[in-house]
Parts: sequence; structure tokens; C-alpha cells
Amino acid sequence: MSADKNDAEALIPRFVFERLLNQDSQGRRIILLGRIDDLPALLTAERAAFSSSQEHLQRFVSSLSSVENLGDNDIYRWYLARTAASPESGTDAATPHDLKLNLIYPCTEKHVRKYTPQKARYVTETPEIYAKYIRPWVVQQRDEGRLTWVFNILEGKTEVEDVLYRSWEHTSTLGEQDQSTQEENDKRFILLPDLNWDRKTLSALHLLALPERRDKWSVRDLHKSDVPWLEDMVRRLETAVAELYGKGGEKASQSSGEWIESDQIKFYLHYQPTYHHLHIHIVALTLDAGATQAVGKALDLRTVIGILKALPNPDSSMADIDISYGVGEGTELWEKVWAPLKKGEEPAVAGRGEGK
Repeated sequence: MSADKNDAEALIPRFVFERLLNQDSQGRRIILLGRIDDLPALLTAERAAFSSSQEHLQRFVSSLSSVENLGDNDIYRWYLARTAASPESGTDAATPHDLKLNLIYPCTEKHVRKYTPQKARYVTETPEIYAKYIRPWVVQQRDEGRLTWVFNILEGKTEVEDVLYRSWEHTSTLGEQDQSTQEENDKRFILLPDLNWDRKTLSALHLLALPERRDKWSVRDLHKSDVPWLEDMVRRLETAVAELYGKGGEKASQSSGEWIESDQIKFYLHYQPTYHHLHIHIVALTLDAGATQAVGKALDLRTVIGILKALPNPDSSMADIDISYGVGEGTELWEKVWAPLKKGEEPAVAGRGEGK
């Protein structure tokens, strides 16, 4: 090893930490300000990529310690874990978790295909394609019980402790009347953390709002007449986030004095969604915008509201316009609908377009 290399490596142990300058929203990169031999220094630390060697992967799970379950619902479970014990104390009790784990058990072939690398296609779904092929395909998905875990949450059977906010428990704040009319029931929603959020880092805030009503499956089911409901939902969600994570909020005090303001979050819908019960994503603007927020997947909720307002009559809906999005070649949607259409063939899903 050369003297220059030795000298360079000897600098790191001499770094004396002063303060954290910055951290990315995923907690994978930190920038520290400190000193080395009384001179100022900036140290950027970034988590290295996982090794893909078979030998490493075979012992990966056995290397985990202090696995802590964050919650579970049906076949989905999520955890925090550590990859090594603290070298200082000889125990990992004081060492922060450095991994978040998601477990799907038992998983299906659909799950395997979803998480396998695949080519993607960009398609334009016309109102005619939606009505003739996509809607019947969605009905099939719902009829196969793929929303069981969502209904479990809404019915209070699972994730009860994970629910952050129930709109009907905050009637004075949200202006709800204490009555059980259908209109008031349609306004009810719950708010819970997205399973990919660590529930601590506010710069990576990611929440899900689940309306209780079951007649809205996706953005395609939104009509011009729904604009007042949607605008009310946005207002209620802003209030909910402020009560939880705003200045002086219930959860903000647990996050090193950080808080979120209403103009630091955004609302979006997915199309196509992973599951067909309308749900709204609420994320911090500082959250790294990955594929789930990209064009061809995420639709800004306020933009959707603007489109609905511009439609000609109350019965007009998002089912009346073209929507373009990306679809993986390994997905059921591609194989059952888009691949046959690309070949000039008739998809086998044409038929019933309404749910039970």
C-alpha cells in the first residue's frame, strides 16, 4: 500500500464530529461537519450497495439482529432490523436499526413477477379501452379477494394501532356533524403510514389516506360532481397532517423538533394503482421522487380536481379522458390486455364492467 493511500485512510479515524449538515430523505446519505487536526472538514457517508453474491445472500438473514415487527396485515408484514452489534457496547441494544424489512408471506406468483426486473411499455388508455377491457379486468381483481387486507384495515380488524387518524374522532376540527347520513359516511377516512416509511424521518414522510366509501376504485371513478368531496378531503387531510406533524403536533415532538407545514406536502393518486380501492398518497416534498412519483404513475390530486372542474357536466368523469401510464411486460395487465391489443388481438377480459 502506498504512503499516499495510507495517509488518506488515516484521515477518517481522526475526523471529530461537530454537527449533521444534511441527510437525504431515505436516510441513506449523511453529510457531517467536523474537524481533522483543527481544520474544518466535510464527511459524506453513503450506504454501500448490497452484495449480490450467493454466498453473502445465503447468510444475509442469519446476520440480522434485533428484528422488530412494525405491523402486519393479511400476508404483509414489515420490520426494522440491525445488521451488526454495536462494537462499543458488545450489544446492539443502543445501535439504531439500519434496515427496514418488508415480508410478503405467503407470496403469490403475481408478487414474484411484480418484483422481478422487467421491461416496461408506455400505453395510452382511451375511454373505450377502459370501458371494454380495463374495467372488466379490475372487476376480476376485486372479485378474487385482493382487497381483503384493505377492508381489514377499514373495518378495524388489523393495523388498529397503526392508524394515525380517524376523521370521525375529530369532528370539532373537521366540521363533521354527529349523524350517520350516507353523505357524512362518505366523508370518513383513516390515515396511516405507508409501509415504506420508517415512521420517524419527517423529510421522508409518506402517509396513506383510505376513504371508507367503497364505490371509488381508482381515479377513473371520479366525477365532476365529486369535486366538493375531493376538495373537502384535501382540507381535512391538511388539518390531519398539521395535527400530527405540524408545529406542536402530536408526532412532531418525537422527531427532533421538526415539523411539516401544509405547503411542504403533496397529494397524489396512482394509475394504475397497486390495489383498486381509491387511496391518496401524502408525501413530504423532500421525499426522494422515485418511480412511484414519476410521470406515468403518479397523478397530482389537485391537478385531477382541476381536470374534473373543466369537464362539461356533473356526470362527466375521469373515465371520459385518455390516461397514459407505464406498464411492466411481466404484469398480468400487460399480458391480459395490452399485449393482445399490441398484436391486434382481442383481450380475453372483455365483458362485465361493474362490480358486485
